Amino acid sequence: MSMTSIITGQALIGGRNVMGNGASFQAFDPSKKQAIEPAFHAVDAQQIDQACRLAQAAFDLFRATSDEQRAVFLDTIAQQILALGDDLIVRAMTESGLPRMRLEGERGRTVNQLKLFADLLREGSWCDARIDSALPERQPPRPDLRLRMIGLGPVAVFAASNFPLAFSVAGGDTVSAFAAGCPVVLKAHSAHPGTSELVARAIVNAVQICALPAGVFSLLTGTGNGIGQTLVGHPAIQAVGFTGSRQGGIALMKVAAARAQPIPLYAEMSSINPVFLLPQALAARAEEIASGFAASLTMGVGQFCTNPGVVLALKGEDFSRFYQRAVAVLADVPCATMLTSGIAGSYQRGVQNLAGHADISVLAKAQMEEGKGGPALFMTTGGAFLAQEALHEEMFGPASLLVECDDMDQLRQIAESLEGQLTATVQMDDGDLEQAQQLLPILERKVGRILVNGFPTGVEVATAMVHGGPFPATSDGRSSSVGTAAIQRFLRPVSYQNFPQSLLPAVLRDEPEFKIWRRRDGALTKE
Repeated sequence: MSMTSIITGQALIGGRNVMGNGASFQAFDPSKKQAIEPAFHAVDAQQIDQACRLAQAAFDLFRATSDEQRAVFLDTIAQQILALGDDLIVRAMTESGLPRMRLEGERGRTVNQLKLFADLLREGSWCDARIDSALPERQPPRPDLRLRMIGLGPVAVFAASNFPLAFSVAGGDTVSAFAAGCPVVLKAHSAHPGTSELVARAIVNAVQICALPAGVFSLLTGTGNGIGQTLVGHPAIQAVGFTGSRQGGIALMKVAAARAQPIPLYAEMSSINPVFLLPQALAARAEEIASGFAASLTMGVGQFCTNPGVVLALKGEDFSRFYQRAVAVLADVPCATMLTSGIAGSYQRGVQNLAGHADISVLAKAQMEEGKGGPALFMTTGGAFLAQEALHEEMFGPASLLVECDDMDQLRQIAESLEGQLTATVQMDDGDLEQAQQLLPILERKVGRILVNGFPTGVEVATAMVHGGPFPATSDGRSSSVGTAAIQRFLRPVSYQNFPQSLLPAVLRDEPEFKIWRRRDGALTKE
């Protein structure tokens, strides 16, 4: 076991091991239902202040590094995470109850995400360089104007519960902030503090190897809401990345908005990810679609923010074939350990509430066990769904609500009634093209990612991915927390007027050190 993989229970503030001054807590093994050593301690307000001030002091130095230097930093983080070896996977398995294969895949996703942003930095267009040449003969004369994007400043990041690696310490929020030149102060999730410490040490090692300011990264430990609210309220913090519940996200949004200097808070919160089964596809492939749906619903015990929580179709024989096949497939899916006892308890209460609802029919409901979740499938009418907003709420786990619509007009009316979503899926065949065309403008207004003939679980880390959507899917529907577009959350434009060449940022000079795509006098060019 390397020194990097030793778990101490300490926070990491500016590269230093710091024992929190607050209450102690321990990770919990959800499979064995027992606490895990060692004990961790919550940081206090003074320690949060120290981390934020170090990040503030590091900002100008960090954002002044070249794109290549930051790319090397991201590559080095990836190398240091891989160097943790099996210690990281074993600890994450213990703290989350997730299987080895899932976590090894998640580690690969984390490493690939770091490399994707390193490639983005080397390609260079992220800074959106623009040049409008001076026109001294024009009346009135036009000055020389040049624009680039720069980092906002220190970013507070909240690790997610359901992805101990890919949406956690070295997840998309952290990586995109680093790529933008922003230091990160990260609040580790209390469900997997040991995993978080291991990855945090990998980042600290990379900071040291790359000779960056120590305040570029800090890891805060603790439980409860106080740490997060203090962190978001700190004047050094200039933006926030959050993945979690709607309640938690809205609470932090209020803190960010109430500051003397309000700041953007990018919160990914809740989504029911509707699936629309159009008539011709349902007639031709009801059983096939049902099998894919059941697999998507139960993947990871339903603990994905893109889980298909609502399915809409026209009532009739074809929809009956669909749900009969879905019920048969779900019957063979056993209960499985959920990430935390709190998540399992909330899911089980939600299932019981729906099962007792007057307008709900229970099609399938597994026998629940303590700390575990099993599949549940419910049915309601289009009229009941339209009339009761409570039926639109997310249930975090392997449960879905089928909605029988009277006709396509009612189906579109339901689509209009939905809140903002991360995804919407359309199952269609060639004969459904007209209905799909009518549905598409509604979905474009409602969601961040629209799928055809697929299922929403599985978020590819790529340049064209959007993992976001209108409120309450996220706090800002213009943003994405996955893919290279995620960097835009932590950037702002600066314009330079009539600057001498020697004072301009390198990327805006007439002869830049590296040729990248720039918009010069309205035209994209590398010349």
